Amino acid sequence: MATETTSCTGSTLLQPISEMIDLPLDQVNFVVCQLFALLTACWFRLYLHPSKTSPFIRHVVATLLGFYLALFCFGWYALHFLVQSGLTYGIMIFTGVEHMHRYCFVVALGYLTLCQITRVYVFDYGMYSADFTGPMMVITQKITSLAFEIHDGLTKKEEHLKPSQKYLAVRKMPSLLEYLSYNCNFLGILAGPTCSYNDYIAFIEGTGYQHKHLESNGKENGKCKQSDPSPKRDVILKMGTCALCLLVYLTFYRVCPVERVIEDPEFTMQPFYLRVLYLYLSMLSLRPKYYFVWTLADAINNAAGFGFNGYNKDGTPKWDMISNLRILDIEFATSFKSFLDNWNIQTALWLKRVCYERCPYHPTAATFLLSAMWHGVYPGYYLTFVTGIAVTLAARAVRHNVRQHFLGSSTHKLIYDVITWASTQIAICYTVVPFVVLAVGPSLRFYWSWYFCLHLACVLLILALPVKRSSTRDKAQEKQSPAQSQPADQSAHTSTDSNCNQKEKTT
Repeated sequence: MATETTSCTGSTLLQPISEMIDLPLDQVNFVVCQLFALLTACWFRLYLHPSKTSPFIRHVVATLLGFYLALFCFGWYALHFLVQSGLTYGIMIFTGVEHMHRYCFVVALGYLTLCQITRVYVFDYGMYSADFTGPMMVITQKITSLAFEIHDGLTKKEEHLKPSQKYLAVRKMPSLLEYLSYNCNFLGILAGPTCSYNDYIAFIEGTGYQHKHLESNGKENGKCKQSDPSPKRDVILKMGTCALCLLVYLTFYRVCPVERVIEDPEFTMQPFYLRVLYLYLSMLSLRPKYYFVWTLADAINNAAGFGFNGYNKDGTPKWDMISNLRILDIEFATSFKSFLDNWNIQTALWLKRVCYERCPYHPTAATFLLSAMWHGVYPGYYLTFVTGIAVTLAARAVRHNVRQHFLGSSTHKLIYDVITWASTQIAICYTVVPFVVLAVGPSLRFYWSWYFCLHLACVLLILALPVKRSSTRDKAQEKQSPAQSQPADQSAHTSTDSNCNQKEKTT
């Protein structure tokens, strides 16, 4: 991993490989660094195990390796990671805990947005690849999450916190080393995923397994021994998934790129059902790129011993605590909500915890807006999330008014599931086209070629179908289970908050 030259755009050591396989250098650097991180994670778990070394050493090694990978991929742009972390740590230390979470939120998100504006509109508009603002998006999540967790832990009484917030609450200010290790460790510096500060510190100190052993059944049984569970099986399976996803993406997406639905004038003359089918196949071949990145990131964390989430009923260990997606649940989702519940899960959790649960007015719209701002300054993001609000509200109205009529028999339920699956896939494809093409012009040309049909349908459904609204009911639901009352795009998988509830009982 030694570099020949390192510039503002990262190492050029792998330039020959990039030219050989005809892929951008930054993407090649990213994949090679992640594979290096995977091997290093195995070494980290075996030779820097908490039983063999101190948390201080583990923090130092994880942080230095993270900075090295960042420098290899992004060159001196990686200094932005330090600047963003340093500014917000100063705020945490020198401002009162009563308001520091707000200041950290504004500064972290503002600095991220400034970097995104500079990269997009000053340097390389339209080049959507592995850029330095990608890691900053994850660091922003970690900074703001930690700021709110410190605020909860140091200013609020236990009875004023939700069960998940009680576990996540941080009771003392982290040291600078702990803070940098949490933000910039080599396990998640390039692609995340976001995790809670308490979970990360438990991993570094070697106490994470203890709570999970207790959560399994409240006591040790024959299948759940108190020795550290091995992640080998899950890492191998996830690496196999990565290989398959990469093969699918490189093979099929070049055959049916999304841009063809906009740039090919002959395509708009095709029958509508063929255009719908092509769009679905195009998005189906694009999603494996994200599956590859997130599954590889999950495997890296697991290889280091991070991500253990208790045991299955058959006694096998679960390594999905910080997993970012569930592929089968995504591909066979029968609702817009279900699709998004299983897509970018850790980001959904972050949006729920820092925005939806805390925003006093219009939390659904505020959460969509924050999600768009966090993703970047490309106009396509905002078109996607504005469309997503309409689709979410329309889907909610349809479900409340139609679903109960199909629950009388298994046949009717099957028909309902097939129809809703097809509708969900079409709605997702239609909604995310601007997210893929980024610019306003191509996005509007696509929507115009479809006569804005889904927008109009969503507006009509929202106006025509009544939706029960009861603030008392909503508050009651929120007290019972916060995950049940969140917006469709920001619902975190319920098992995550259930884990927090279990942890609360064992601590």
